[in-house]
Amino acid sequence: MSRKDRSRSTLPPRRVRPLRAAAVAVTAAACVAAYAAPASATDGTEPVVSRGVTIPAFYSPPAQLPAANGALIRTEPLPLALSLPGLDGRPMPGTATRLMYRTTDSNGQPAAVTGAYIEPSAAWKGGGARPLVALASGTMGQGDQCAPSLALQHPLTATTETVSIGYETLSVYRLLSAGVAVVVTDYVGLGTTDRLHTYVNRVDEGHALLDAVRAAHRLPATSLTPDSRTGLYGYSQGGGASASAAELQPSYAPEIQLAGTYAGAPPADLTATMKGIDGSALAGALAWSINGFAQADADLRDVVEANINDAGRAALKDASTMCVGDAILGYGFAKSAKWTTTGKSLGEIIAAEPKAQAALDKQRIGTLKPSGPVRVATGTQDDIVPHSQARRLAVDWCRKGADVTYDAVVLPNLGDKILTNHMVPLLTDQGDAIAWMTDRLAGKRSVSNCWSMPIQP
Repeated sequence: MSRKDRSRSTLPPRRVRPLRAAAVAVTAAACVAAYAAPASATDGTEPVVSRGVTIPAFYSPPAQLPAANGALIRTEPLPLALSLPGLDGRPMPGTATRLMYRTTDSNGQPAAVTGAYIEPSAAWKGGGARPLVALASGTMGQGDQCAPSLALQHPLTATTETVSIGYETLSVYRLLSAGVAVVVTDYVGLGTTDRLHTYVNRVDEGHALLDAVRAAHRLPATSLTPDSRTGLYGYSQGGGASASAAELQPSYAPEIQLAGTYAGAPPADLTATMKGIDGSALAGALAWSINGFAQADADLRDVVEANINDAGRAALKDASTMCVGDAILGYGFAKSAKWTTTGKSLGEIIAAEPKAQAALDKQRIGTLKPSGPVRVATGTQDDIVPHSQARRLAVDWCRKGADVTYDAVVLPNLGDKILTNHMVPLLTDQGDAIAWMTDRLAGKRSVSNCWSMPIQP
């Protein structure tokens, strides 16, 4: 979507300081609102600043992108904040490279995506060529300062305006310690300064993750070979991305053979997930979802613009530059009914509008058979990314004849709507998830437990 197109939406593409242009008056549907035009991604005259954090110039895409998906646009060394010198002189756990590469978004348009590749210092002992895992991060936010690749360099960003924690570092480093190369995607619009992050858009996420694999193989001087096995790994937002990529791989990236996909707490059904996050500690994520889909889908945008009130418009704009920490502090436990002209929740409004509901239905994961073995894990008490819809994904895939390992993470209720029921399984299941993944990368066969689904929680 061009800058001109984005300026027409009453939903915010980006809040940038300093402003390079005056606010642009926009008339859309029955609403009129003013928004700041984003700083240019190509003229290089002014830095892009998001909530007081200056985004490195690397993250501003060029005007012209290469033709091939996964083609490298630019690279540079990426200093890892958590790194130690090894006995052989190589840094532990590895050497990182910042990436910008091309993908194709859900509207069929080229997009620049950033990320990082980490070459591990540890040897791979699983047999065969060193494998690669493409890691999709869990929810980081919608502001560019929240990008996962930046979190590898700055695990904690804390200012008076924003708080971001790189909690995926643990899973990245555990894979590296096993001798697995890792490529991390920042997703479409997260980090890159030319567009808004299309949060939980299954096509954008799936394409960005698969193209990260292609980009990693295009890097010079790595230990990857054409025989390197490939895995996809993600939890929460990342679980949805890895699940979507496994479904899209046969049509979008048939040359990539997937040894295994881990999809933890995947938001496979966004209608159910919207209900889970509305009024929760992570209610700000509802704003990220609406912002992203309104940017990509005109039908949903029209419905939102016709029903949002001034408070909702301000919240969507404010949230568009937030990280998770900011969203919890700023919009924790907010209810979207206060953002609408009717007093109904955004979920209720979308459900009552067939075109808007159809836009969300297109995001459903589970309608296609995934490539290769998949492991779906979900906390039975998860009330943010609801357990029932994640379990349904496993059932849907089983019915399509997929090789599915389903693991229900059974824990007591650790507190309603306060994120604990969602985040604790991330940690308690991580060891099993990585063990399952490294087994697949070593060529060990998986054993589907689809037969047990009728008795699984």
